[in-house]
Amino acid sequence: MSANLREPDRPESRIQRQMRSMGERARRAARVMASVEPGEKNAALFAIAEALVGDSKQILAANARDLRDARDKLDDAGLERLELTPARIERMAEGLRQVAALADPIGGITDLNYRPSGIQVGRMRVPLGVVGIIFESRPNVTADAAALCLKSGNAALLRGGSESMHSNQAIAACIARGLRAASLPSDAVQVVETTDREAVAAMLDMPGHIDVIVPRGGKGLIEFVSNHARMPVIKHLDGVCHVYIDDDADADKAIAIAVNAKTQRYGTCNTMETLLVAESVAESILVPLARDLMQTGVSLRGCVATRRLLGTDVEPASDADWAEEYLAPVLAVKIVADMDEAIEHIERWSSRHTDAIVTENLTRARAFLRAVDSASVMVNASTRFADGFEYGLGAEIGISTDKLHARGPVGLEGLTSQKYVVFGDGHVR
Repeated sequence: MSANLREPDRPESRIQRQMRSMGERARRAARVMASVEPGEKNAALFAIAEALVGDSKQILAANARDLRDARDKLDDAGLERLELTPARIERMAEGLRQVAALADPIGGITDLNYRPSGIQVGRMRVPLGVVGIIFESRPNVTADAAALCLKSGNAALLRGGSESMHSNQAIAACIARGLRAASLPSDAVQVVETTDREAVAAMLDMPGHIDVIVPRGGKGLIEFVSNHARMPVIKHLDGVCHVYIDDDADADKAIAIAVNAKTQRYGTCNTMETLLVAESVAESILVPLARDLMQTGVSLRGCVATRRLLGTDVEPASDADWAEEYLAPVLAVKIVADMDEAIEHIERWSSRHTDAIVTENLTRARAFLRAVDSASVMVNASTRFADGFEYGLGAEIGISTDKLHARGPVGLEGLTSQKYVVFGDGHVR
């Protein structure tokens, strides 16, 4: 387009100015955080954890207000994700303590080697810079994101959903108090106060201020962020997770794992949504397993063989069911001939999040691990373990099903990059 036909720049809106100001402050804070000593970062994390526990009554009161306002807006799964309890607040605090106990990833130099020229070349772990997190419902993300971003030397710009506004602000107050206690920049973690959706669009259009965006929420949010962000995105779209019960599965283990994978929490991305059962053990394992699941309130949708075995209480499954992330007490069930058919089904329908096999056959277990291309692949364990806290990351900022730059639960290392460092002694080329 020629210069004289170019549309005039539109003036910034109030929200755009507000977000740009926050981005500029975050960028300045990120430069400071990149050089902060590990002890200072850990002091802030412990102080935030103490503030969360100390202010638990205020946080619960704010959360109760959010829950009351959201009753007519969210379904049961959404309300469950939004709800805070004393145990969940303690879990947030414990996540901060665990992150503090982890080795600091920043500044470490690896693979340092002499080259034929005489120079030494290595790689140093460095922060990403400013991490933007856009999330829905779960207020614990505020604390988890703050912990991981602080420990990895980044600044964080957080925008929670309108349904969790009061909870997020109560948690943000604890984070601010912890930063002040450790004499770190208060702008290192900023929580967007406005519920105006224009703030999300503004964040996605700030590549000069935000280095990477992490969306956490429903598929609609993640697709919107992925389609409109002008910076890299760490994300997963769906959590269509499978458990395959093999011919050589231990029945007690299989039933316990499948029940836990489906019922421990319905509204999470690592909850089992499809159960695959080898036909040789369907009668001995699937019949009692289905009974246990239905007694807990789970409704089943099955293939023809499943309905023939379990009866008409099981609704017929369609292709849409194999692709569905229910986030509810609904489970798709399919009887398969063997592990090869199970792997073919997973290859077609899995969202590449988490898939598991239950078997006592080590050869098959290893073959399943190699063949299934998901961010987490498990043997004889519930898919509910696909979580940064359970993996020893202290917390997670999200789960990535991409292969670049991070995959699986994204903890400290996923929030860093590397740069080459060279040591010489007057060397010239």
